[in-house]
Amino acid sequence: MCKSEELSEKSVPLHIGKRAPTHFVTFSDTAGALPLPLNSSKANMEKNYKRTLVTAALPYANGGVHIGHLAGVYVPADIYVRYLRLRGRDVLYICGSDEHGVPVTIRARKEGCTPQEVVDRYDKIIRDSFRDFGISFDYYGRTTSDTHAHLAADFFRHLYDKGEFVEKESEQYYDEQEHTFLADRYITGECPHCHAEGAYGDQCEKCGTALSPTELIHPKSTISGSTPVLRKTKHWYLPLDKHQAWLEPWITREHADWRSNVVGQCKSWFDMGLQPRAVSRDLDWGIPVPVEGAEGKVLYVWFDAPIGYISNTKDLRPDDWELWWKSEDTRLVHFIGKDNIVFHCIVFPAMLKAHGGYVLPDNVPANEFLNLEDDKISTSRNWAVWLHEYLVDLPGKQDVLRYVLTANAPETKDNNFTWKDFQARNNNELVAVYGNFVNRALQLTRKYYDGVVPAPGEWTDFDRQTISEFNGVKAELERLIEAFRFRDALKEAMNLARIGNKYLADSEPWKVIKTDPERVKTIIHLSLQLAANLAIAFEPFLPFSSEKLRTMLAMGAPRWDALGSTDLLPAGHSLGTPELLFEKIEDEVVEAQVQKLLDTKKANEAAAYRANEVKADIDFSTFEKLDIRVGTVKACERVPKMKKLLKFTIADGLDDRTIVSGIAQHYEPEQLVGKQVCFIANLPPREFKNGLVSEGMILSAVNHDGALSVVTVDREVLPGSEVG
Repeated sequence: MCKSEELSEKSVPLHIGKRAPTHFVTFSDTAGALPLPLNSSKANMEKNYKRTLVTAALPYANGGVHIGHLAGVYVPADIYVRYLRLRGRDVLYICGSDEHGVPVTIRARKEGCTPQEVVDRYDKIIRDSFRDFGISFDYYGRTTSDTHAHLAADFFRHLYDKGEFVEKESEQYYDEQEHTFLADRYITGECPHCHAEGAYGDQCEKCGTALSPTELIHPKSTISGSTPVLRKTKHWYLPLDKHQAWLEPWITREHADWRSNVVGQCKSWFDMGLQPRAVSRDLDWGIPVPVEGAEGKVLYVWFDAPIGYISNTKDLRPDDWELWWKSEDTRLVHFIGKDNIVFHCIVFPAMLKAHGGYVLPDNVPANEFLNLEDDKISTSRNWAVWLHEYLVDLPGKQDVLRYVLTANAPETKDNNFTWKDFQARNNNELVAVYGNFVNRALQLTRKYYDGVVPAPGEWTDFDRQTISEFNGVKAELERLIEAFRFRDALKEAMNLARIGNKYLADSEPWKVIKTDPERVKTIIHLSLQLAANLAIAFEPFLPFSSEKLRTMLAMGAPRWDALGSTDLLPAGHSLGTPELLFEKIEDEVVEAQVQKLLDTKKANEAAAYRANEVKADIDFSTFEKLDIRVGTVKACERVPKMKKLLKFTIADGLDDRTIVSGIAQHYEPEQLVGKQVCFIANLPPREFKNGLVSEGMILSAVNHDGALSVVTVDREVLPGSEVG
């Protein structure tokens, strides 16, 4: 049973991190003027924005936060915001829990509690995780707040009154026992493509094909188990097709410099033609549709959630929130994962444009997905590294995870997290490079000068060469961060530590002290200046260790404009007590984490085996009705714009036939050409939306993890041979 909790966060949303300074610096300021970012157009940079509003995708409050979320959205956004604050920019960082929608009601029903109790519990887990990892939101709110309910309803009503919606009546499944319309996820049945049982009304989890509820064979209500009936219901739709005329050039031409994965995904939607999208649902959990005759209907969660960015800003800045959303000199940047590209680049801009008066996003730097140990992160399979569990096992190592996730950021393609790489990056980079340099510089100062910064002598050519090497770091960091290339920017910051390590190693002050003690003063002085520069350069990336380093150096607040200076720590300045900045991670720590995942995998396999019960007996005559044959794959190719489908040309002994199968995520087409596969030959032809007709079904074995393996024969037979 799910128990309710008394949470102060329900009424007082959390402010995380430092507030942004009120002073702002425009892009045209002479002090620290920026070179043109690699993926930002000159026209956009010349707009002289006075403020930047950064939003991070609202995490869904029916589960915790895992490393995929952190790598894909929240660490990149946090790096960018911390950088802007260091530059003195006027910036707000807004986020909050997304708390409406069907998954919450499903979890509540399973746990025997109310949807509000579910979101209260997970909202606390989520915000605690963000706080613990230094995600410095200016405001983290909730879509169950009163402010949000009123603003979302007003937003809908404004569009409704302007005639921006299309009202449609359609047939949807209705549970007569429970007296309710069924959301897609409340309907299961047999997949029409792979014929797996238990496919949902919106997608088959086995073959990955997107579905509509009416496509399911033998649909059942997951609430009552009864067979639902089709009933007419009325909903309101946002006619995205009406907005394509301006959306397409706005993205593909005016913002062609956005990340290629963002523009490419939007272009594929434009190529297929945008379609009207429902903005209401038959559900009792959500914001009621504010229109007469809409009883029992709520705003669809995809419509309600992005308005949460606005309502959370309004909660934070009730007097001037419109300045942040409606002023032309505000720059709006959305940080999201690739599964949210369409909503933030097409749907939400269409909503804002239809409403009128709101700014549109200037950039949407969406990341791809992060895998875990070469497998897709899955919350349903518990194949994840959860943030609230990570800090129990590895206390105090927030920055190690931030570092590894940034170094492996899936900026242009899906990337992979492994515990061995985590260990290697910590031990070989954070400890052996960054930490080693800082520790040597501080310990030598303590040993030779009692922890006081020595006065330097005259710079040598070698000193000047070192200074010139790190003088360029500031400009390069600015160029890369402004271009949302955080992975490369982190490398550049680490390069500063490598410069320091090399300088100390080549200077060998522990030897020179015996022959030229005055020279050692210069070496240590310059090394300490480099260490102080590291505390600034790493501040956006590793805030905990940067603060620790500043404490050891007895520095004040970091100033970005001082990056590259050799006068950060004056002669005579007393340092704090040196400590290890990072510590080595031993094999047994990593092995325990790997074993934890292996235990999860074994538990999943056992659960899948138990769930894979033998179906009810059938008559042999029923089996005989299936005509299963062996065919030779003559050709295989991907289906354009249908990433999950492969088109087969099969030699079946009489003629060639076409079979379309949803296994493109499991095989490359060339792997299957020439193979002899088993297929059902007497299924009626099925026509797809793109005009393709499939004349049968290829048989595949489904592993516990959803991986498919095509059923073949162990020796060659004639095409058309029967299987029986």
